[in-house]
Amino acid sequence: METLEQKMGYVFQNRALLRQALMHSSYVNEHHMSRHECNERLEFLGDAVLELSSSQFLYEKYPDFPEGELTKLRASIVCEPTLADCAETLALGKELLMGHGEERTGGREKASLLSDALEAVIGAIYLDGGFANAKEFVERFILNDIEHKKLFFDSKTILQELVQRQELGELSYELLETEGPDHCKVFTSCVKIQGKKAGVGTGRNKKLSEQAAAYEAIRKLGQ
Repeated sequence: METLEQKMGYVFQNRALLRQALMHSSYVNEHHMSRHECNERLEFLGDAVLELSSSQFLYEKYPDFPEGELTKLRASIVCEPTLADCAETLALGKELLMGHGEERTGGREKASLLSDALEAVIGAIYLDGGFANAKEFVERFILNDIEHKKLFFDSKTILQELVQRQELGELSYELLETEGPDHCKVFTSCVKIQGKKAGVGTGRNKKLSEQAAAYEAIRKLGQ
């Protein structure tokens, strides 16, 4: 836990909160513990803290954005893939306490489990050190490099608008290949403009691979 705290830049006064944030329900069930001891309640709290802190951050950073644009931006950044990527930055998957069955099916790499655990950690920091510390953690690990994240997760929409504006032709996506076991697959997709390959990308699911392909195509068109 000390290593994890160093990566997070936050030292818990009550480490039991951090342990609970890392405790998946499958671990609790396997060890016949109380349901309340898993990280689901902390995840619930962390989700609310994340929404408030990200909303305040975006409100202050983009003073000219209307409510609808702020809502759209928050949704594109504070989403499961983003949270899972942030959790991977902290190597949170290695620290999770989970049942053997969940671990055998690749639980440590599942985006849903990683994003839930990260929200639980945010909830734990809030209870341990207050809103200011939780907000600082969110800004450092989730709201960093915000323009890149916005471009990536809006890449399919942005590319479509770009292609239509420049009248480049028909836009289509194609799944090229799928590799790896069922619990840890890697998808590779390409995007085509007027039948010609414009970008290739990989991801943990088909949607993410298409987003990565669109992102590459945007970069090429920008050049």
